[in-house]
Amino acid sequence: MVFGIIISFVASLLVGAGVIYAAAAFVVDVRDYSHAVVTALVGAIAWGVMSLLFGWIPVVGRILVPVVPLIAYLWVINRRYPGGWIAAAMIAGAAWIIGVVVLVVLQTVGVGVELFGVPGV
Repeated sequence: MVFGIIISFVASLLVGAGVIYAAAAFVVDVRDYSHAVVTALVGAIAWGVMSLLFGWIPVVGRILVPVVPLIAYLWVINRRYPGGWIAAAMIAGAAWIIGVVVLVVLQTVGVGVELFGVPGV
C-alpha cells in the first residue's frame, strides 16, 4: 500500500513536471526537466503551505485561499525561471492548459493520473 502511494506520487510529480517543462519551453525557451521537477515540487509545497496557513481563517480565509497560494506559486515560478512576473503567469497559465489537455488524453486512453505541482488541474 505504501509502495503504491509512493509510485502514484512520483508518477504525478513527473507528469506535473513534464507539463511545467513544456510550458517553460514554450514561454521562456528553458528546457531543463530536472529544473521543472524541482519547480513542481516546491510550487506544490508553497501552494499547500499557504492554503494551510490561510484556510482556517473563517471569513477572510475564503477570500485569501484562492489568491495567496496562487501568488506563492507564481513567486516560485518567477524565482526559478527568467522573465519576471508576467512570464511566470504565462508559464503557470500554459502549464494549466497543457495539464488539462494531458489529463483528458490520458483519461481517454484509460490512464488515471493526477498532476502534482500544477494547481487546479
